[in-house]
Amino acid sequence: MSPPLRILIADDELVARKRLARLLAALPGTTVCGEVCDAQAVLDTVRAGGVDVVLLDIHMPGLSGLDALALLPEGGPQVILITAHPGHAVEAFEHGAVDYVLKPVEASRLQKALDRARARFAPPPQEPVRLDRLPIPTRQGIVLVAPESISHATLEDELVTIFTLQGDYLTDFSLQELADRLPTEGFYRVHRRALLNLAQVTRLEPLETGGYLARTARGHTVEVSRQSARELRRRLGLRRGGEEEPGG
Repeated sequence: MSPPLRILIADDELVARKRLARLLAALPGTTVCGEVCDAQAVLDTVRAGGVDVVLLDIHMPGLSGLDALALLPEGGPQVILITAHPGHAVEAFEHGAVDYVLKPVEASRLQKALDRARARFAPPPQEPVRLDRLPIPTRQGIVLVAPESISHATLEDELVTIFTLQGDYLTDFSLQELADRLPTEGFYRVHRRALLNLAQVTRLEPLETGGYLARTARGHTVEVSRQSARELRRRLGLRRGGEEEPGG
């Protein structure tokens, strides 16, 4: 569970600060780490650390909220502008504000703004690591398989079997996880229970359903669904029935 967002409330009006504090007290995953009434105090508090999000009013004595936003250090807290004036939204977003909320603030709107701020703290999704050889955990140890040697993979009884030129291996990978780890070129999800390497296919036999029965170099057969068959025909330059397109 992620820690609560530490929120600094900045508004020169006491009533506005107290309203925000009441709203935040009813929202999960938040804690008020301070209340200030001017922009300079915002900068000082942020420099001291311990602030994740600033709810920042625009019109305050001295520096405006937009001035403070522009002066906040890079990598500092996320800023949500809270204001009664709709005319500064473009400038606010240009300076990196995560949201622009108009007064009077409603709880649902504040929650949406905080969700946007929280999302910016989430680490970016990592791309699946693609290796020259795919490590497959088995009972006998980890087998390293060259992707081009894989003819297909099938799901049966909740277990995925990977079929290769060297042999067959049970794996804890799901078909989707396996597809994410394999090169995108040549491998196709041809059925909800099958993944196929077209480079290892020797023949596609039409089925009455409109799909195919793919035969691999090792003599295995893999069902290709009707929807996937249309995609294969398109990629192979074929029309229905396996005939070449005119001029092909």
